[in-house]
Amino acid sequence: MWTVPKGAITKLPVVALMALALAGCASSTLDYAAMPPEHGRGVVQQGNGRTLNCVPFTRDHSDVKIFGDAVTWWDQAEGRYVRRETPALGSVMVLHNYAGPKHGHLAVVRTMVNSREIRVDHANWLNDGAVYLNDPVTDVSQDNDWTKVRVWNIPNNAWGSRVYSVQGFIGPGRDAGGAVAQGGAMGPVSLAGE
Repeated sequence: MWTVPKGAITKLPVVALMALALAGCASSTLDYAAMPPEHGRGVVQQGNGRTLNCVPFTRDHSDVKIFGDAVTWWDQAEGRYVRRETPALGSVMVLHNYAGPKHGHLAVVRTMVNSREIRVDHANWLNDGAVYLNDPVTDVSQDNDWTKVRVWNIPNNAWGSRVYSVQGFIGPGRDAGGAVAQGGAMGPVSLAGE
């Protein structure tokens, strides 16, 4: 007759659970390459109960001190701040036609990941009054010119479905000549991991 070794019965469920866990890992169909290597996080503003909009947040967290609606910032920056076509560390990304022709959005560039991806800090992105930190943004423009971007949706943990038009990047720094800086203006780049 066959006898069961002492303690084997209690180990059997543990071995079975480990086998199931490993089988689940081996059959995963998640496309990890489509995910940014570093995820952002949302932080809900605490305090006075008012929602925080992108304009005061951007003004407080960048060297660009412009007042007025986000849709007006690009024009207001002319002659006052460097305006460029590509991101630079500390610059302000200006989205236009964000939710119609009279709406814009602002975000502060916090990290340059590579020539096609940045991380931004911004407020009220999803009209929820939250502050989003280290939020991935990728250039999806056909000519790699930062005219179209896609933004990581932190609550859904996936790239957003919409493509947004970028008017340009303001700053950092004061304008000396009034012209928009052309391609290759990524300025002093601080790439992630360096």
